[in-house]
Amino acid sequence: MPDLIQPQSWVAVRLPSENNKVIQVVPNTTISLGKYGSFPSNLIIDRPYHVTFEVLDKREGENFSRLRVVPASEIHADVLAEIDGEKPIGADEDANSEDEAAAAGVADVADNVVAVAEGGDYTLVDKTSGNVIARSGREEVEEKARQMLTMDEIEQLKKQDVDGGRNIIAKLMLSHTALGEKTSFSLAKYKTLKSKKYLRQFSVLPLHPVTLGQHILEDKDASKILEMRQESLALLGSWGNVHRGEELDEGQPRVIPHDGSPAFAPEELGRRYLVVDDTGGLVVAAMAERMGILWPDNLEGTAEAEAAAAEDAPEAQDAMDVDGSAPADTVAAVPTNGAETDADKQTRTFRNDFEVDAASANTITVLHQAAQPNLALLRYWGCDMVAPNLGTRNHPLHTHLFPISWLQLLEPMADTAYSTCPADATEEEMATWKSNKRGNYHRKRKRWAKTKFLVDQARGGGFSALVVASAMEPISILRNTLPLLAGGASVSIYSPTIEPLTELCDCFSITRRAAWVSNPPAEAEGMTPAELERWEGSEDFPINPTLLLGSAVQTSRGKRWQVLPLRTHPLMMSRGGAEGYIFTGWKAVPAQGKVEARGKFKKRKMDGAQA
Repeated sequence: MPDLIQPQSWVAVRLPSENNKVIQVVPNTTISLGKYGSFPSNLIIDRPYHVTFEVLDKREGENFSRLRVVPASEIHADVLAEIDGEKPIGADEDANSEDEAAAAGVADVADNVVAVAEGGDYTLVDKTSGNVIARSGREEVEEKARQMLTMDEIEQLKKQDVDGGRNIIAKLMLSHTALGEKTSFSLAKYKTLKSKKYLRQFSVLPLHPVTLGQHILEDKDASKILEMRQESLALLGSWGNVHRGEELDEGQPRVIPHDGSPAFAPEELGRRYLVVDDTGGLVVAAMAERMGILWPDNLEGTAEAEAAAAEDAPEAQDAMDVDGSAPADTVAAVPTNGAETDADKQTRTFRNDFEVDAASANTITVLHQAAQPNLALLRYWGCDMVAPNLGTRNHPLHTHLFPISWLQLLEPMADTAYSTCPADATEEEMATWKSNKRGNYHRKRKRWAKTKFLVDQARGGGFSALVVASAMEPISILRNTLPLLAGGASVSIYSPTIEPLTELCDCFSITRRAAWVSNPPAEAEGMTPAELERWEGSEDFPINPTLLLGSAVQTSRGKRWQVLPLRTHPLMMSRGGAEGYIFTGWKAVPAQGKVEARGKFKKRKMDGAQA
């Protein structure tokens, strides 16, 4: 993940209302934050993440708003004021505060912060006089705190505000008639609510899959991600044991044989994951982040690349004339008609059509039921699997993400892209073709080689885990995917409702497994262990119950609580909808034959001293 905000990248903007707004940082454009204002996008490019900015008013003669970096002492002014008593910490005491903020007329941070004074829990201090206007727990309210602001006056304050909203908050608190009667908790809560409404501050955060999922769940169509909460998304990766694996042949292309032999040997494959994702790519993105292949490689080391380019820039300028034309010796080296020289033709090499850039470890194989997988959410991280352009082909997911359809997995010969290998053509024959025909010929051969590798590595099995988030029946999914898992592989399945998972959990219960061992079905008699793994099932045994151990169904949901004496209760602000449940289990390899533990132990004689 890059440390700086890059152009064309997607980020999450945390607003004072604690809502996240997902935007793309396009250079030379204006970013609008609604009632909080707007600013040029170039002001946050190449700035670090997790920094709080404040939208300033437009200067005279300028048609855009500038930004001010809010120091940490200003953000935590209330906490620091509690530590120092009635003396709040202001922005002018912060060594990192910018001089530009003071020149623009930005007010001091200590504008009516809530501070602790002797004899009271919280106090409201006037900025000009330093007198205590109101104190929590007091029955008497000072005369200055009896003022009331109308809506017209508040709107007028908004128009005249040059203080980032802090002046409005102070006026509202001073005009509250019952401010002195509030408790310390109620007073702090009141100021927090007004700060969320009027402060013009925001923070830029990196767009993680959890952040995007929460944004879709709250502000978009939650059904597109199966109403998956961030707790369920995290549990899927945890129970699936998803982590970064060792790269066996990183950067080494693989040549696919087209003589009918397998595309690879079983020992050439490392840690791989099998995924069924109907959330638009949210589960794949969360797994890729755990595996370290979500963020593009070209964003790493940008600062070093720019520094190197800056060092080479003077040399490049010296190589050009004043009018911008190239030197005479440089022009002579380039053919005037644009044709290739004989040296270029001799040094140019062509890539083998059956060469595939695909990793053999630390990969994700996605099963889908359509012609193309629905992984639209991956575009937020610069990956487009349907129409990749030249700028995104260097993304790690293009060599670590393998989409394959159910048809290619179950009936590969029914897919012409896999079963039909393009015939070889001689160089003399291709010389007579037009350029379009030659391009289609090479394109078909490359597509066949890629499809051959994807299907063979999926059908070869040996996957380390199975992660499912789909509306399909879980039993039908496991019936065709369990044989592809290695022994001890973890299985985690998400469902918005609990009924499909309880039915699946019953198929692997201890009672059903004991019935299988004591009285196996007649259809399964005489089958080999490999055939039992792919058994179609019956009415009593929908699936082989010995293939999975430790099956369980669980759910997890974080809730916010108000914790006060005699007033502890959950906040009634959480979203409704599906709860979300997860099925977990581990692939078991049934033992062949009868297993017995025997041992012959000889009792050794011990002398009296040892006894």
